[in-house]
Amino acid sequence: MNERKEWAFSKRIGALAALVAFVACSAGGNADDSRNSRVTKDNTSTVKSASSPPAGTPVVLFFGTSLTAGYGLDPSQAFPALIEKKARDEGIPIKVVNAGLSGETTAGAVRRIDWVLRTPADLVVIEGGANDALRGLPPEAAKSNLERLISAVRSKQPKARIALIQMEAPPNYGRAYTQNFRSIYSEVARKENIPLLPFLLDGVAGIPRLNQADGIHPNLTGERIVADNLWRGLKPIVARLDRG
Repeated sequence: MNERKEWAFSKRIGALAALVAFVACSAGGNADDSRNSRVTKDNTSTVKSASSPPAGTPVVLFFGTSLTAGYGLDPSQAFPALIEKKARDEGIPIKVVNAGLSGETTAGAVRRIDWVLRTPADLVVIEGGANDALRGLPPEAAKSNLERLISAVRSKQPKARIALIQMEAPPNYGRAYTQNFRSIYSEVARKENIPLLPFLLDGVAGIPRLNQADGIHPNLTGERIVADNLWRGLKPIVARLDRG
């Protein structure tokens, strides 16, 4: 990304910085904690389809933060559910499991992943790092944790495919931090030989009409854009999943 584009991107997500303390940090840890989440450690949600999926329908497990959980929305409006509908409408149905948890850092995700992987999956989509960035945690630590998540999936479910979602840091920690944080995702994807999906909030972050009152979490209109962006990257992966 050249300097002009980077400046424009930083300006677009600058609204996130003012809400860092509200969303990601508190004296006790998670201001946006599991009590506010639609999906908690004890309530991994299988999206309910309008009709029962056919036999052999692949299971896609979305593992992430409140952004995956669909904080502030009905579970049927979260992007995993919207992606399930897109897949069904395009003739490549999937069964989605939403394992999003509000306020979770990548370190917390590592502690939770074994529990979540008790649910068999054909594809695991990892969304992690947003809360690390909002707290200014070291990018290298987030990178190591993402690698540990991938290792856990391969250990517990060796046949499952894995995809990683790109995340970005707000600009308030400076250009060096933002660039370092951005780069860990491509580095992990390259090292682990897995697909890297687009930035989760591309075209949504920092745009008031596409977000809820907190300025962080997409509203339904924004969530539909998120689903569209991710589906473009996920569709060819989903199409190759075993339906036997």
